[in-house]
Amino acid sequence: MCGIVGYIGAEEGKDILIEGLRRLEYRGYDSAGIAMLGADSKLHIVRCQGKLNGLECKLREEPVSGNVGVAHTRWATHGRPSEENAHPHRSGPFALVHNGIIENYAVLKQELESQGHSFTSQTDTEVIVKLLDREWQRTGDYWEAVRSTLGKLKGSYALVIVNEQEPDQLIAAKKESPLILGFTDSAYFLASDVPAILPYTRKVVYLNDEELVFINRHGYRIESVVDGKERVHEPHWVDWNPVMAEKAGYKHFMLKEIYEQPRAVIDTFRSVIDLERKQIRFAELNLDRDLLNRIKKVCLVACGTSYHAALVAKYMIEALCRVPVEVDLASEFRSRDPVLDESVLLVVISQSGETADTRAALKEGIDKGAQCRAIVNVVGSSIARMAHGVIYTHAGPEIGVASTKAFTTQLVALYLLALHWAAETGRQSVEAIEQYIQDLVELPGKMEKVLGDAEKIGIWARKYMHYKDFLYLARGPLYPIALEGALKLKEISYIHAEGYAAGEMKHGPIALIDEDMPVMVLLKQGPLFEKMISNVQEVKARDGQVLTLIEGEPGDSGGLNDGEFVIPPSSDWLSPVLFSLPLQLFAYHVAVLRGTDVDQPRNLAKSVTVE
Repeated sequence: MCGIVGYIGAEEGKDILIEGLRRLEYRGYDSAGIAMLGADSKLHIVRCQGKLNGLECKLREEPVSGNVGVAHTRWATHGRPSEENAHPHRSGPFALVHNGIIENYAVLKQELESQGHSFTSQTDTEVIVKLLDREWQRTGDYWEAVRSTLGKLKGSYALVIVNEQEPDQLIAAKKESPLILGFTDSAYFLASDVPAILPYTRKVVYLNDEELVFINRHGYRIESVVDGKERVHEPHWVDWNPVMAEKAGYKHFMLKEIYEQPRAVIDTFRSVIDLERKQIRFAELNLDRDLLNRIKKVCLVACGTSYHAALVAKYMIEALCRVPVEVDLASEFRSRDPVLDESVLLVVISQSGETADTRAALKEGIDKGAQCRAIVNVVGSSIARMAHGVIYTHAGPEIGVASTKAFTTQLVALYLLALHWAAETGRQSVEAIEQYIQDLVELPGKMEKVLGDAEKIGIWARKYMHYKDFLYLARGPLYPIALEGALKLKEISYIHAEGYAAGEMKHGPIALIDEDMPVMVLLKQGPLFEKMISNVQEVKARDGQVLTLIEGEPGDSGGLNDGEFVIPPSSDWLSPVLFSLPLQLFAYHVAVLRGTDVDQPRNLAKSVTVE
């Protein structure tokens, strides 16, 4: 997501910092900035919206120089892309860059404003630097001010701080956002990812959560944020080439993004859920209780993978909120002249926020007077600006064309929307909402478990890579996941695959089943389990080869399979996230074995911006 680079040493720092940011461009960003401590021991900050070329042009007009500084590329999370929202942010003698999400920034901002502090940006990051300035004035001790500030933050952060009054120091801290320290005999580097510093050193220290590092020209010290005790880490030698470094050692961006999903899910719900009170608070959705009570129908509109997320959400919203839901492909929505008015909630879903058909569907809703909301991943995108309210997924940039983390974070965003609605309108009890939130909090750990057991999926891929056709079967909220699993296989391996509701198998697809048609079956414990077992028996009776993803214990499918992968138990509305992961991995491994271009499959674009 955002890119951080920090430097302290004997060389001119500006070029080192800009080169570091350039090596992080693959992460995606919408603005950039740099802060240098000059020979006059004063901070010089230059920022701009847009790409690094724009920042370099500004630096020619406003040159900076020095050998202590920080730089940043921003992927917007709080506040639209703009120069004012770009990092570094400043208050008093401090300049600061930040990756992550501060959950309690609104409360801290209100507190600081009541004490006379004014803000020039919409970011959570400016709250941190204002808080640090206040604590510095209160304590008069730099290190103590940093510790006190960190103690007041809830959420995730990777921070690097420069201080005019301590011009030979950098201070950095980490919690749930990546940050590394690199060093040579004469220089020290901080970065959010390895590629930024590879031209200068391969010796790095990976900082752990809730650790502080104090760096001067002679060395560094790592301490615990909690108790101040020193932490000692053995340096690692990075043996990556530049391309591997961009992918954090993964072979492809898609694989990296598959494994980023637990963190992306956390980032999506942490800015919305008050975990202490077990409550949901959307900052920019603009759907209050009165408005929700007036809604008579929901229309969910999207394309491709996002459409499959909408299909899952139909089950969620109807069950939890008891309101009828229609799901449309964006390319079909406008042409059917949909019946829309102020009693209809139209929710459009788009990773990029620029999908042409989805944008056109949103305009149709606005023109007809519907209540229009959006779920997007890109702050400040066209769809986010057009809609009456928005939920951001916080998946971060997705480089691989085949969507993975964007899809699962869309599922989580839609789940949060359903819970918000059910809570505000009283359709679910307080106790039920608390349990649903707890289920979500436990989800990333279960995702990690699925990803940790993925070796079996690679074995399946080697066995079935040469087959020309696949069938994916499921029921209920997992039926759209069968569609998504088939789409993934088609997208990147070029194998023909179809997803079906298992109850429809007798209405046509059963004619295709023989020993050359592998069938991927998604089995979840519950009222539909026995019906699914009957479908599996029908497949086996026709010599079909069955690969089973099953929630429960090994062997629960009664041995009616040629391969079994166990999924941890979860609620009906979150198990689609867990079942998605092995299907993504299966498509990935088959594609790799078949030698296709996994990250850039033929004929496809990441964002379809023309109709």
